[in-house]
Amino acid sequence: MSKRSLPLGELKKGVRARIVSVSASSEDMIRNLLEMGLIEGSLVRIVHQAPLGGDPIAVEVRGAVIALRRQEASGIAVELQDSGGLT
Repeated sequence: MSKRSLPLGELKKGVRARIVSVSASSEDMIRNLLEMGLIEGSLVRIVHQAPLGGDPIAVEVRGAVIALRRQEASGIAVELQDSGGLT
């Protein structure tokens, strides 16, 4: 059975997922995301979410914790590595 892909911003805190694609509204934003380590195949985990589903979210990736707006996270498709994981 293939794993379901979903936007990074839909994960619950603590759930691990693997990045399957990165897209954004501009080439500059894609480059920035890639430079922060958000590359295909990397494992990510949501470590903090703003109250009431707002911005930002904190994501652990490749040993670093970075803050992302939900809009940025919506362009990062991931596959769950744990059971569950939807907000």
